[in-house]
Amino acid sequence: MSKKILIVGSGNAALCAGIAALEKGAAVQIFEKADEALSGGNTKYCAGAIRFTYENTTDLLRLMPRNSDPRIKVSNFGSYPTEQFERDMASFNDGLPLSDEQKRLIVSSYETMLWLTAHNVEFEPIFKRQSIFKDGVYHFWGGCPLVPVGEGPGLHKQELAEYIRLGGKILYQNEVVELLVNDQSVIGLRTNSGEFYGDAIILAAGGFESDASARAKYLGEKWRNAKVRGTPNNTGECMEMAFKLGAVSHGKFDGCHATPMDLYMKDFGNLDLEPGQRKNYRKICYHLGLIVNKQGTRFLDEGENLRTYTYAQFGSRILDQPNGVAYQLFDAKVMDYLYEEYFFDDAHFEEAQTIGDLASKVKGINSDKLKETISSFNAACDPATQIDPSKLDGNCTKGLQIPKTNWAQRLDTPPFRAYPVTGGISFTYGGLKVSENGEVLRSDSTPITGLYACGEIVGGVFFGGYPGGAGLTAGAVFGRAAGYGAVKRT
Repeated sequence: MSKKILIVGSGNAALCAGIAALEKGAAVQIFEKADEALSGGNTKYCAGAIRFTYENTTDLLRLMPRNSDPRIKVSNFGSYPTEQFERDMASFNDGLPLSDEQKRLIVSSYETMLWLTAHNVEFEPIFKRQSIFKDGVYHFWGGCPLVPVGEGPGLHKQELAEYIRLGGKILYQNEVVELLVNDQSVIGLRTNSGEFYGDAIILAAGGFESDASARAKYLGEKWRNAKVRGTPNNTGECMEMAFKLGAVSHGKFDGCHATPMDLYMKDFGNLDLEPGQRKNYRKICYHLGLIVNKQGTRFLDEGENLRTYTYAQFGSRILDQPNGVAYQLFDAKVMDYLYEEYFFDDAHFEEAQTIGDLASKVKGINSDKLKETISSFNAACDPATQIDPSKLDGNCTKGLQIPKTNWAQRLDTPPFRAYPVTGGISFTYGGLKVSENGEVLRSDSTPITGLYACGEIVGGVFFGGYPGGAGLTAGAVFGRAAGYGAVKRT
């Protein structure tokens, strides 16, 4: 008789858990509190970059067996070895060694990509965002060369199709309100439509970033009114249910992934749009220009690293500024490098032919100070500089209190643009502690029998920051482990 696995949530982690359990012969039921249109959690909001180790182009071709794009033959994908992934993760750990969760993420990343490919998830190179075409070659940078076809929504569509193909079931508009327990074992769950029993329960319902009170409680008061760029449904109830059963809290509860977002974005990325369009409110090409606050001054080094290593941290830095607002400034020289989100039909910006006119157009900014800031910045740049966004090019300002350490070039070619931005939260870092098999653990490291977890509800994966693309990897790696673990235990 097949074992029965119940999964809470329907995003990348949940679907990977479901596919893994089905692969091992289990009967699987997913419970999703949203309707079908809003299902899929943050997966349907993301641009789909996924970080994993690879040694060479051959490793990537194994993940694209049906891709015949001729540009692949003139691409330099480089490599992303295990040691580099380890260094990148450790760089955000505030001096602490890699956690067990991080080690599992890294060592399983490529294997999990092969597994996804075997389960009919198709990938393609990220030519638009992660490469620069130079001297007849596409030069990839940043450790994230591939994306699922269709980006985040495409990943969800492909994983859901595979889950259904293997026999998985899903109930929409079924919000879990209680975990059912017998003799200290989790045996089922109660939703708004009834009670359901299974051999194991997997929590894959995301973090708590969509709930203002939870954000203020764990992250701090500045986050109470922060814009949420993802799903409205990650409100943390499943995490709290697990805590009531003795689960230990784990990870950095005052940490989160937060990116620069259009100041005028509607709640949750504008639910009137199709999921694939909602990501366009993010604004992450700041490294090609300047960021200033309402006082007209710079407050960070826009070029401190490749943007894949800074964008998830800079949202918080913006919220620390007056009114939680900043402005990204660009000139005509970089317009061809800006991502399509800057030309999205609901992108908000001011444009002018002179710096003075731009300063007068930007609402609420100290225009005199802004002009002074740009003048000082221009004087600190080498006038002969030509930037290379495909690498840390070392083009640095000279003599500024806050340097721009890469891609520093004068803002001097009209038209000039100013994009108003704020910090938008994507997901939270604190959560539950799980074993290598996905079991939810107590403070004494013993498992809560019958209870598993994966995805953003799991803590200990990210601490002081986040290398771009590692979130989807974590969902897939820990989702697969939880699905296998739940079947193995039962």
